[in-house]
Amino acid sequence: MRSRSNSGVKLDNYARIVQQTILRHQDPVTGLLPASPDQPDAWVRDNVYSIVSVWALSLAYRKNADRDEDKAKAYELEQSVVKLMRGVLQCIMRQLDKVEKFKYSRSTSDSLHAKYNTKTCATVVGDDQWGHLQVDATSLFLLFLAQMTASGLHIIYTQDEVDVVQNLMFYIEAAYKVADYGMWERGDKTNQGITELNASSIGMAKAALEALDELNLFGAKGGPGSLVHALADDIQQCQSILTSMLPRASISKEVDAGVLAIISYPAFAVEDISIVNATKEEIISKLQGRYGCCRFLRDGHRTPKEDPNRLYYESAELKLFENIECEWPLFWTYLILDGIFINSPEQVQEYQEALEGILIKQKDGVRLLPELYSVPADKVEEEYINPHTVERIPMGKLPLRWGQSLYILGNLLAEGFLAPGEIDPLNRHFSTIPKPDVVVQVSILAETEEIKELLFKQGIEVETVADIHPIHVQPSRVLSHIYARLGRNPRLGLTGRPYRRIGVLGTSKFYIIRNTMFTFTPQFIDHQQFYLALDNKMIVEMLRTEIAYLSCRWRMTGRPTVTFPISQTMLTEDHSDLDPAVLATLKKLQDGYYGGARIQTGKLSEFLTTSCCAHLSFLDGKASGSMGRHDEEYDGDDDERYGDGYVHELHYDAEDDDLAQYLDHLLAHSAPKKPKRPVGGLSRFKAAATKTKEMVTLMNKAQDLNIQNVNMYLPSKLFRSPQPTLNLNLTDSPASPDVQGPEAGVTTQSGIPRDASGAIDYNALAQLLKDTQSLQDQADILYILYKDKGMDWDTGVHGKGSTVRSLLTDLYEKAGELKHWGLIRMISGMLRKKVEELDSACSDLLAHQKHLTIGLPPEPREKTITAPIPPDQLANLIDEASENNISVAILTQEIMVYLAMSIRTQPGLFSEMFRLRIGLIIQVMATELAQSLGCSGEEATETLMSLSPSELKNLLHHILSGKEFGVERSVREMDAGVSPAISIHHLGNVGATKSERAGISKLKSDMKMLDQSVTSTLKGMQSPDVESIESGRFRLPSMESFDIPDKIPVAKDTRHGQWLRRRRLDGALNRVPVGFYQKVWKILQKCHGLSIEGFVLPSSTTREMTPGEIKFSVHVETVLNRVPQPEYRQLLVEAILVLTMLADVDIQSIGSIIHVEKIVHLANDMFDKDQRDLGAEEHILERDPSTGICRLLYDSAPSGRFGSMTYLTKAVAVYVQDFLPSGSCAVQ
Repeated sequence: MRSRSNSGVKLDNYARIVQQTILRHQDPVTGLLPASPDQPDAWVRDNVYSIVSVWALSLAYRKNADRDEDKAKAYELEQSVVKLMRGVLQCIMRQLDKVEKFKYSRSTSDSLHAKYNTKTCATVVGDDQWGHLQVDATSLFLLFLAQMTASGLHIIYTQDEVDVVQNLMFYIEAAYKVADYGMWERGDKTNQGITELNASSIGMAKAALEALDELNLFGAKGGPGSLVHALADDIQQCQSILTSMLPRASISKEVDAGVLAIISYPAFAVEDISIVNATKEEIISKLQGRYGCCRFLRDGHRTPKEDPNRLYYESAELKLFENIECEWPLFWTYLILDGIFINSPEQVQEYQEALEGILIKQKDGVRLLPELYSVPADKVEEEYINPHTVERIPMGKLPLRWGQSLYILGNLLAEGFLAPGEIDPLNRHFSTIPKPDVVVQVSILAETEEIKELLFKQGIEVETVADIHPIHVQPSRVLSHIYARLGRNPRLGLTGRPYRRIGVLGTSKFYIIRNTMFTFTPQFIDHQQFYLALDNKMIVEMLRTEIAYLSCRWRMTGRPTVTFPISQTMLTEDHSDLDPAVLATLKKLQDGYYGGARIQTGKLSEFLTTSCCAHLSFLDGKASGSMGRHDEEYDGDDDERYGDGYVHELHYDAEDDDLAQYLDHLLAHSAPKKPKRPVGGLSRFKAAATKTKEMVTLMNKAQDLNIQNVNMYLPSKLFRSPQPTLNLNLTDSPASPDVQGPEAGVTTQSGIPRDASGAIDYNALAQLLKDTQSLQDQADILYILYKDKGMDWDTGVHGKGSTVRSLLTDLYEKAGELKHWGLIRMISGMLRKKVEELDSACSDLLAHQKHLTIGLPPEPREKTITAPIPPDQLANLIDEASENNISVAILTQEIMVYLAMSIRTQPGLFSEMFRLRIGLIIQVMATELAQSLGCSGEEATETLMSLSPSELKNLLHHILSGKEFGVERSVREMDAGVSPAISIHHLGNVGATKSERAGISKLKSDMKMLDQSVTSTLKGMQSPDVESIESGRFRLPSMESFDIPDKIPVAKDTRHGQWLRRRRLDGALNRVPVGFYQKVWKILQKCHGLSIEGFVLPSSTTREMTPGEIKFSVHVETVLNRVPQPEYRQLLVEAILVLTMLADVDIQSIGSIIHVEKIVHLANDMFDKDQRDLGAEEHILERDPSTGICRLLYDSAPSGRFGSMTYLTKAVAVYVQDFLPSGSCAVQ
């Protein structure tokens, strides 16, 4: 008999430890592990981590097998792993109704439970009796399911179980916007049951989705049907939010040791090595002690000061836990594993030695890892005074199986029994390796042969939809409908993926669907229900944004391929050439560099070999959800086969049938037909009639799926999309003069027809509507009818059925053709149009830890949004906050979308801003226009409403960027008259001595004004709207609630007004200096609180919150936001900044409550006195009536002899002089 090798003996020793500490507790029926003798329930997270060491040991036995007994041992260990994983799966499968509900509600009451009965897999506590929603636990199970399957284990047995896993992926795919209780089950650290976004949950979900994507759950024995799919856009959303959060763990936790699991083993979810290192350093420096790491700062769990009889903490109680938080050896096991994966023997040795000193040795020689080490009750005061000096005692579970398992895993790796890649077969540990530059492939498609010819004349060769056969091109919403079929299983009550937009990463792949190659156009190309896609400049801007996003976020095999269609709407008004913005973009694409990305243009067929391609086999007709039989040749003449074969095999619901029939028809009518025998007479007529009927059906199905531009996507040109039938007397020329005068113009006095009693004669008004040619007048009349009669009032303009709604829709179409943006926005507001992805834009901003406010301050008019809400509810909230002013409501939606676009590609613009106040942003934009153009507030409002979407986004970007810019009027000759336009240009840095610098880039864009009259425009160049106001024209509602100065003269010195503007912008955007909130925290420790306009920020806040947590920053912002004037708010911020200098002065206290506004008024009085002493005139020292602050102080630079900071520093010194050390001048 062969003697046992040394490695075999060591493995047997580990097998004995694993048996004693883990496997002997495994339930023989369910395979689950109880937490401890005192806690017999099975936690999902603890179970998965506990079995990892068993899996690792089985791999080690299989690798180092000396004899058959070792192979048998390996098999036995593997089956123990499979049994536990299947036990967890059984628990989940008993709660599939919750999985189904949660996909739509994301409610804590619909979440999977965190723990189950070990013996029965049943639930053990009620939905609302535990912090069940823990996305990281479900994600951890899925991640190890993927890793173990990749290592060769067979855990999933049936197609039903494959569908369950697919739906679990849908359960976690929106983790980046799901507030949960986190891995410590308590949510917000106050332990009051408040959910929050947790970096640990988002990172684990990202890792699980990446690991499972395109994985065959049946392993090597599986076919296409057992593949599961993740959407790349969801993965990258998680990545984006994770990057923006770290090293913070959540809003209430500035650092959390649990994040080690996502920056290193097992998740490896972070790709930026600098963020990984910064996060690790933050954890070690702030949380590490002599016995391990604290979970997070001020964690009261199992400390002597925690009241075991109370479930929740009092907010101010958290300060008691500072410096006595329990230390967990568990986290050192993560750092050992991290050292192994980053190949740092020093780190491994350091933490192994540290661990050896605190493990508890049993009589049989087995070393156990305790749950935590706590400060003894009689040593608390000593630990407060000298942290990390007191000897602590072990408490809690012995061993903590989760930690014991990772400790054993670390030893197996450190001793060479396993290589790191063997317990990470999916190679996640290479996530931080730099990726090669991405080349974005762009294929340009022409909608018609005419557009193809126009492009050819410009030297751009493209294909039409017909040219690319057999590749099919479809809009992205069809892909959304297709993905909604993924994972459907009627037997289990699973409906698949909720219908959601597919982002640019999803549409940049080729898809094989039923053995046919498909490509999909990006989502922003779809002519949405909103008007952004009507602006060609906006479309090319969105293309640039999406290409830039692709180039930095693409992680799949192959290159991304963008299919960019050129449609009729991208031509000039006379259809003789391409829109200049579109043409310029196409030429840039040809040059090979666009939006900061490398570009390759070409034909779709040329890109097939270099592109990423996904095979959506779930549409290939499995028994429970076939979308049509593919073994039959389609024969258009065979009515019976048509009726039975392709259409009626799906019986889920109407949407299924729409998609199934649409794809069936599409593939049937675009495939090359087999030769048929010639037919004549009745048969020939019947064939033609049948074909026509089928094409009509196909058109109808396309409309059912909300496909807008059907010509682009359907194979036959038999039908053209109907042109809008305009029931109004509309002119085609965009520059036709409005007919002025009482006979056609609608005026508030004589223009509105009235009956004998003096009331408005609505029938006469409807007749006037029919006779007038001016779009503006028609909109005015329809607005009166909309307000007084409602949307469904029949005007009778063109017989029965000419309702206000239908006429507004017609007018919207015409205004869209002529690009009258003011009218488009106003009519959109009346028609209650909503951005299709409004809730998505809102969620994106919230997921980046930005709270939103809508409406103008103060509360309750200004509404705050802190958590995602359904689209209809969001639209209603916007209407309410806008006080039913349709101008404000529609602009709020638009600004929200632009902010989401910006935060997605340039998150740096939003640093140190935790609350985005959309109402104030709109107000500041209007004020900017009023000041720069030297016009009235009302005209500035009209101008803002009349900007094209691309101009509005441009203006917003300049405001966000923090750079100085100017807005000027320019006049551009047009064919039929003169139209005012604006240009936006940079002015260099604030306070620069030169007003303009070399290389200024002018961003010129035409702005078509509402009033088209040449005479009116020339007369009123300073205020183009003057005549129509004087004539008493009935105006559509403006944003009259905005407090915009009536007239702001434009100064000759370009620097005049710069600092007032800067303060106004920073105040509206809540922008503060870096480190501002941490300094506020320090000053609060030296006083009883800060009072701002009567609202107090108490010093007790510091007992609950730590200086670095977002929750504290938001709390300070909330108090500052009570101040409605943004420039005054910013002056208060400057005063607080001066106050914070005292935090570093050796003073115990600086008084009770500090009234910040008194310091500002003190500084203002000093400034006023100095200016008067220098002979300043009275009008220069005019004070703002609402705040009493001198306008000149608002416009003073911070530094310098007369700078605002100079006076604020003097004011602070005077205000707190009683508390300063005697005989010293502490504030300079």
